[in-house]
Amino acid sequence: MKKVFAILLISAAISACGGGSKSGGGADSTAAADQTAKSAQPNADTSAGKTGAADAGAAAPAIKLMASLDCNTCHKADVKVVGPAFKDIAAKYPPTDANIDTLANKVIKGGKGHWGDIAMSAHPSLAVGDAKTIVKYILSLHK
Repeated sequence: MKKVFAILLISAAISACGGGSKSGGGADSTAAADQTAKSAQPNADTSAGKTGAADAGAAAPAIKLMASLDCNTCHKADVKVVGPAFKDIAAKYPPTDANIDTLANKVIKGGKGHWGDIAMSAHPSLAVGDAKTIVKYILSLHK
């Protein structure tokens, strides 16, 4: 039984992080990875609407974009899951235009090495403006 769970956990993580698929995973793989993340960390909140923004109205477009992607599979507001917590990202990068551009490109192209050995999957179909909206929201979480 442990082997089956381990295989399912690894499969869900690979599916959620791209797994070589050019489509970026579907709703089913994201849902499976969310469920796996919930079972691995029972106190982790996987809701995109509960990321702790001060002004939820201004954050709504970013939250909606993030919910349509796989962001909340690997990232949470306050807790490191696979990738860093959003508040840790916000603490590391001041919300300058240069940082917003750099991080938006990192979201689109993916990356590895800044937060550990696990690569962030690329989101090549995401528009630069949408990536900047997401990054501005994440950087606004540093208070």
